[in-house]
Amino acid sequence: MKKLLAALGMALLLLLGTSLTTSAASNVYTVKSGDTLYKISQQTKVSVNNLKSWNGLKSNLIYPKQQLKLKKTTAQTISKPSTSSSTDKVVKEFTVSATAYTAYCKGCSGITRTGINLKKNPGAKVIAVDPKVIPLGTKVWVEGYGYAVAGDTGGAIKGNKIDVFIPTQSQALKWGRKNVKIKILK
Repeated sequence: MKKLLAALGMALLLLLGTSLTTSAASNVYTVKSGDTLYKISQQTKVSVNNLKSWNGLKSNLIYPKQQLKLKKTTAQTISKPSTSSSTDKVVKEFTVSATAYTAYCKGCSGITRTGINLKKNPGAKVIAVDPKVIPLGTKVWVEGYGYAVAGDTGGAIKGNKIDVFIPTQSQALKWGRKNVKIKILK
């Protein structure tokens, strides 16, 4: 009888431990390449506003492997991507032809393919890419531009071409067209 009670007790502890782990794991979402806050909100049934609030996000900019809280907690444990990190690993490096774009062109909505509102976030570092070359959501470093996220696409952006987001038309024109090195980061 003691052995049976001990076995039942152990089974109960294992069961409770598993549920607690599953419950804690379901409170965090790991961003995958191509994810947007809207897409995550639809999958997890958590509003975009709550995702932004609970994770200290000032824009819709998210990065692959970023951990997002799915419930409000009192402790802030989610790490946000920094502009540079000693843990960034260069996966690939190559040269691309780079032009610049702005959110205020005729016919432009200011909303990127991944849902970033560039008019509300003029300081965002976003590049338009060919997703066959650089997947959407990829963190990159662009020579002369800095750290950015591949968050948009464009009709003329095919192959080894990118378009860097610049807040104003005059600054975008100043950028012109140039060949720059790009580093794909992990």
